[in-house]
Amino acid sequence: MTTKNPLLQETQFPLFNKIQPHHVKPAITSVLKQHNQTIKKLLAQKQPFTWDNLLAPLENIDDKLHKIWGIAVHLNAVNNNPQWRKAHDDVLPQISKYATKIGHNKKLYLAIQTIQNGKEWAKLNNTQRKIIDETLRDFRLSGVALPSIQKHQFAKLRLELDKLNNKFANNVLDTTYTWHYCASEKEISGIPQHTLTAAQQAAKQKKQQGYLFSLDMPTYQIIITFADNRALRQKFYKAFITRASNQGPHAKKNDNSKIIEQILLNRSKIAKLLGFNNYAELSLATKTAHSPKKVITFLETLAKAAKKKAQKEFSELTIFASKHCSIEKLKPWDIAYCGEKLRQQKFKISEEELRQYFPVSHVLQGLFVIATKLFGLKIKEIDKVSKWHKDVKLFALYTIKNELRGYFYVDLYAREYKRGGAWMDECRVRSRLLDGSLQIPIAYLNCNFTVPVANKPTLLTHNEVITLFHEFGHCLQHLLAKVDYAHAASINSIPLDAVEFASQFMENWCWQKLSLRLLAQHYKSKKTIPDALIKKLQNCKKMHSGLQILRQIEFSLFDFKLHMDANIKKYAAVQKVLSDVRKKVRIIPIEKYDRMPNSFEHIFGGGYAAGYYSYKWSEMMAADAFELFKTKGILDKKTGAAYLHCVLEVGSSIDPVQAFKNFRGREPNIKSLINY
Repeated sequence: MTTKNPLLQETQFPLFNKIQPHHVKPAITSVLKQHNQTIKKLLAQKQPFTWDNLLAPLENIDDKLHKIWGIAVHLNAVNNNPQWRKAHDDVLPQISKYATKIGHNKKLYLAIQTIQNGKEWAKLNNTQRKIIDETLRDFRLSGVALPSIQKHQFAKLRLELDKLNNKFANNVLDTTYTWHYCASEKEISGIPQHTLTAAQQAAKQKKQQGYLFSLDMPTYQIIITFADNRALRQKFYKAFITRASNQGPHAKKNDNSKIIEQILLNRSKIAKLLGFNNYAELSLATKTAHSPKKVITFLETLAKAAKKKAQKEFSELTIFASKHCSIEKLKPWDIAYCGEKLRQQKFKISEEELRQYFPVSHVLQGLFVIATKLFGLKIKEIDKVSKWHKDVKLFALYTIKNELRGYFYVDLYAREYKRGGAWMDECRVRSRLLDGSLQIPIAYLNCNFTVPVANKPTLLTHNEVITLFHEFGHCLQHLLAKVDYAHAASINSIPLDAVEFASQFMENWCWQKLSLRLLAQHYKSKKTIPDALIKKLQNCKKMHSGLQILRQIEFSLFDFKLHMDANIKKYAAVQKVLSDVRKKVRIIPIEKYDRMPNSFEHIFGGGYAAGYYSYKWSEMMAADAFELFKTKGILDKKTGAAYLHCVLEVGSSIDPVQAFKNFRGREPNIKSLINY
């Protein structure tokens, strides 16, 4: 019976220890059946449509589906074994077809439109009106106004696209985690001991001699940054940059080239069906930038500001590599390695020295203290709760007055079958339910840090500390939204080019003396990070910032220009777009076998298509907002309260640019980012 299905049971927290792959399909099938019946009943009402008799129950059923499908998506991401992948992939077409069916329900669209055009409109508050406006917009972008033949074409394209995006991501995951290299004693010079210990254990488990390394991000970054053996760095670089392509050690295994062609073709067809010239225009219909020209101008202005600095940085690195590393011609696999050596010489600081002060448990504790000081929060761990893995922790977030605002799960470590990278996702969204009770929001915070080995705590790099703060910033925005409508409280309803604002904003506290002293403590001596080391870290903050900005602009321009061209049909044309962008903004040399697009999950496997520029767009807002804290004090409670009230608590109930203006008193200024 479905009542025994743990995915369908109404409990305080999901029953992760009971939910199995075989529960997904019957749960989704049951909920979709209920939804269809509910919508049919709602539309059969004789009385005029209102918020209470149409929008509120619609939001309620949408939220129920979101919770159940969201759990399945999450468990597939953190444990992408064959059973979970099959369970997810088998149901994906159902979800896609249902979403398209709802988007094409003209009766429902017209019913909501009568609220917008009728007497009910005057009774609604601004948030309700904004939700209705955006709901009707989304109907139009789902093809509700298309003739029946074109609706069928749209539905077919949408279903194919969902499958292609999923297949793309699976191919990247498979090539990342199936590739291994067993290094000998002669090849490991320079690699930190904690990485070697883990690699030695991995080799023993596989009954091999030496050090077994995988291609997960923490391992890759360690090898490319610290391995003295240049051939080893090259081997890892080639394996990484050719994932899911027809090049390198994975050649033609899980090749994403044809999938990229089909994804672009489907997106272009969808855009044209909806009356847009290209997919970039369609993408901007839900963003704050609005026009392609505005995006391109923004990116090219940043590129121009960064390029001279980047050229000087590369020139300095080239001279250093020749003089101190015996490398006459820099290659991509030399940049991080020589950069780390230069940093050690120039600023007398090394990543390994810094790691000693960032044991993950203390960093997490320090992060919570900073949140307390800034926003008046209290964070407590919840014991004895159902988890999907033994390393997962659950925390409750309260105000200083003991008002519960939400919960968040923390899953920090890399493991087999877990999706790479770091991400935050929604488990439950704040909402006032039909019975009047308040649904408390729950978030997932996921990272891929190195697993603790040999009774030694995981020591984070400073970049990993930044990653943790970034994802926690997303969690705060999700958990602290003080809006009682699921649509306006959901982080997914914030325009994509503003959704990284709150996350990148939190990164700033990884560089400040006051905050570093709260989160950095030597894992052995327990001594707080010394001021001298903090000063060194701050001094090197802008090292290679020009090169880093150009790298992000390269990705952003490639993504946006690719989706502005509606006529790309072959993979060679994709490479041509990338090559043209690189000629304008790239300084670091490129290898012929480079197949970066084939593992660019953000735009081909995620939701950032024609939207990767959002990271820099949001960073502009984050940098400008932090300027006020630099003036008032980085832990100033009054400024923190203003940010909480103006930005975090409003969710997506108001336009994010207006939210920024309410906090800062003006629109964001690109100069803050250029000087950042």
